[in-house]
Amino acid sequence: MKVLFEEMKRYGVSQWDIITLLGCSEKTFRNKTTGVTGFTYAEVKKIRDHFFPGVALEYLFQTDDSNQAS
Repeated sequence: MKVLFEEMKRYGVSQWDIITLLGCSEKTFRNKTTGVTGFTYAEVKKIRDHFFPGVALEYLFQTDDSNQAS
């Protein structure tokens, strides 16, 4: 979720902004961003459309290991 946090900083979006948008707890958000659980497609689309219009979902929600060579 490194990219998500970088874009949040660039766009001025706080964790609380996303928590409020999704109507979830801080723990749930933390679990989703650390990989304990995952975001649903509806959640990632809602976050992207609300805070990061025009940013590719695949880019915004890539896992930290997806940008390393295999």
